[in-house]
Amino acid sequence: MSSEGREVEEEHRTQPAPGPADEQSGGRLDAWAADAVADARGANGFGDPDARWLMLLMHAAFFMLLGASLARFLLRHPGEARTPWIIALSAALAVLYVLGPVLGSRPTPRSLVWLGVLVAVWMVLVVLAPSFAWCAVPLFYTGLRILPPRAALALVTLLTLLVVAAQLRLAGGFDPNLVLAPPAVAAVATAVFVHMRRQAVRQRELSERQRELIGDLLRTRRELAATERREGTLAERQRLSMEIHDTLAQGLSSQQMLLQAADRTWDGDPATARRHVRTAAGIAERNLAEARRFVHDLAPADLAEGGGLEAALHALATRETAQAQGRLTVRCHVEGEQHGALPDRVRSALLRIAQGALANVKEHAHATEAALTLTHLDDRVVLDIADNGQGFVSAGSTERTAGVRGHGLPAMRARLRQLGGTLTIESTPGEGTVLSAAVPLAPAPARAPASAPTSDPAPEDFV
Repeated sequence: MSSEGREVEEEHRTQPAPGPADEQSGGRLDAWAADAVADARGANGFGDPDARWLMLLMHAAFFMLLGASLARFLLRHPGEARTPWIIALSAALAVLYVLGPVLGSRPTPRSLVWLGVLVAVWMVLVVLAPSFAWCAVPLFYTGLRILPPRAALALVTLLTLLVVAAQLRLAGGFDPNLVLAPPAVAAVATAVFVHMRRQAVRQRELSERQRELIGDLLRTRRELAATERREGTLAERQRLSMEIHDTLAQGLSSQQMLLQAADRTWDGDPATARRHVRTAAGIAERNLAEARRFVHDLAPADLAEGGGLEAALHALATRETAQAQGRLTVRCHVEGEQHGALPDRVRSALLRIAQGALANVKEHAHATEAALTLTHLDDRVVLDIADNGQGFVSAGSTERTAGVRGHGLPAMRARLRQLGGTLTIESTPGEGTVLSAAVPLAPAPARAPASAPTSDPAPEDFV
């Protein structure tokens, strides 16, 4: 009997009878197949945080199976002539497997040649020692990971047939479990792997699509913001151009005409020429005033006149009453004493809030009376705007009140937020609305205590 026949016979005698041991072997095969699928999931970008560890586990499983198969052969067939070949082929298979991660998982010519040599060495080992068939499961994963689908299925079929043949040789006869179990496990592992790879492709496509949509949304928002800025800039330029045309440009044109007329009549009628020059000087003075007004337009016009916040609020109340032509009366009250000049930002913000609040009163409240009350406290200044209009239902939220009163309230809150202030709104349907804007003030520096006199008091001090 040949040495190969003796190995088959000896391994058949030591092969356990079909039963729990066979089921345990099938469970081990299922476990390695599951590990192969998990490794494939990590390699194909399924987003599994444990993919790297699963891949390392698959590689470790291959070397464990290879070492176990070699140890089994050496223990059961010591000193045979083919032993050096088995050891050399096992070492070559281990070295080839280590080169796999270096070459990558793409089907390049180098990786295809590597896979072919790896499978060929394994097949020779299986022919010489059928126990090396256990290494097929990691090779399933390797083929499915590198080859295209059809080529990978062909390789899995070939490996499965070799596993079945090796198991039948070890069994020494026909065993339905050994014939059907390896193909079933290979089919399930392949189906799960292919499904997960397709899921990975779809997930990547979905992620790319989401990134594109987010990019489009951000780009659209930037374009919209840029468009709004351009529109605002153009509107402000148009306003300024109209102002300049109606004031400075016309004044300069009049000055030019007057100076040209004075130049023509200077020798013949000096008095008329001097009159033209004086008129041109008056126009220049008015143009200078207009230019200064343009500069002060960066701040509220009422404050540019230099009367302070109280005077600006009184002027605003008078102007709004006059513009309403009897439909609305606005009064202004000042309470408390002002401790030092208010910062320009505070004055500008409170005046703008008063203007916006009165605009809301005229547009929404249908009120007949409104009151501006400026209160100076020690640590803050408070501006109250009250009306006797129709009021509204106050939900206690910015979104609700902003929806009722338009877009002015968010601007008021933003101004006050920059100053560390607060905006409070109280309103009841049919009973009017009270809007209160409070701005904290920096504490005034403490005065230094008066020093004690160092000289004798004068006689007048005792009178």
